[in-house]
Amino acid sequence: MDLEAMDFPTPESDVDSVDPETLKSRIDRGDNVHLLDARMATDYKEWRIDGETVESINIPYFKFLDEEIDDDVLAQIPDDKHLTVLCAKGGASEYVAGALADRGYSVDHLEDGMNGWASIYEAHEVTDYAGAGTLIQYQRPSSGCLGYMVYDDGEAAIIDPLRAFSDRYLADAEKLGVDLKYAFDTHIHADHISGLREMAEAGVEAMIPEAAVDRGVTYADKLTLTSDGDTFAVGSATIETVFTPGHTTGMTSYLVDDSLLATGDGLFIESVARPDLEEGDEGAPEAAAMLHESLQTKVLALPDETLIGGAHFSDAAEPADDGTYTAPLGELVDRMAALTMDESEFIDTVLADMPPRPANYVDIIETNLGQQEADDEEAFTLELGPNNCAASQDALTSDD
Repeated sequence: MDLEAMDFPTPESDVDSVDPETLKSRIDRGDNVHLLDARMATDYKEWRIDGETVESINIPYFKFLDEEIDDDVLAQIPDDKHLTVLCAKGGASEYVAGALADRGYSVDHLEDGMNGWASIYEAHEVTDYAGAGTLIQYQRPSSGCLGYMVYDDGEAAIIDPLRAFSDRYLADAEKLGVDLKYAFDTHIHADHISGLREMAEAGVEAMIPEAAVDRGVTYADKLTLTSDGDTFAVGSATIETVFTPGHTTGMTSYLVDDSLLATGDGLFIESVARPDLEEGDEGAPEAAAMLHESLQTKVLALPDETLIGGAHFSDAAEPADDGTYTAPLGELVDRMAALTMDESEFIDTVLADMPPRPANYVDIIETNLGQQEADDEEAFTLELGPNNCAASQDALTSDD
């Protein structure tokens, strides 16, 4: 049963709701935040709100349905802290918060639950970017998805747009007074639904790597295909295509005005890509070898001061001083052992202790290929949860 559709009893107490952006700002400020997550234990284990100052407990909503809540349940809940209760969509959490307020607890509940949390999309300027114009990194905290907008002299381009935020890019461009000229995908994503088609429908020239089309993209006739070494002007800035296969056979990075390499899922600031999402376990060793070659011959050939910005970040990633998940290439070489390994050691290390594959990744890939359809609500639901597109970082980082 969908717990959000249940007819919950009505608590006597009314409780306030807190919007996701306000909760995020509390966490960002370093406030002590106490969460009671009322989802099922399996959902909580897979995906939850974390932070250095966040304390979270998981007690499923059904524990609160009896008129008399068990003492052992109440004993788990601090009565001297303000609590924010959350669930999947906001219905169960409102009931649980009310039941606790009836018993004297200080509580509110998260508006729209984890769906609301997944709707947060923040824009941060990359202040260390040294190219022409201005570079923005978009961040989706719920899943760690990252995208980029560079704008200069009345023109703009977006890299790795998300379908859920297609209107946001257009609105931001209008607010900045620039024409959104290009939208680039680095590859066929496995963790979120691409916004490339929506950008094309809005009149933006949508770009996809030619090698990615070979996987079976059904709408390639509506897109512009990019090849290694292609360049595109955005005002005075230049975006250069850098073919970096490994995570997928079509994985492509984009060098933004010789200052930042948008690496997609090839290289992150805390790890490297996992190589098993296109061809599975059987094809993973060959893909890992391909990734090693791309890193050694394409990425590491760039100057040390080149900023690296991936398409994702994990809880292990430390943001730069400007709040973006970017880092100079030389710094990554110093602290990421994987970047100095020979091919054999690299393959063995990357394939060891592989994290779980992204939730619904097969459906997401097929949707991004155009081989199946999903309406906006279905697409949003498919991509809920952690991205899990990186290899485990534990063995990839130097001890120094």
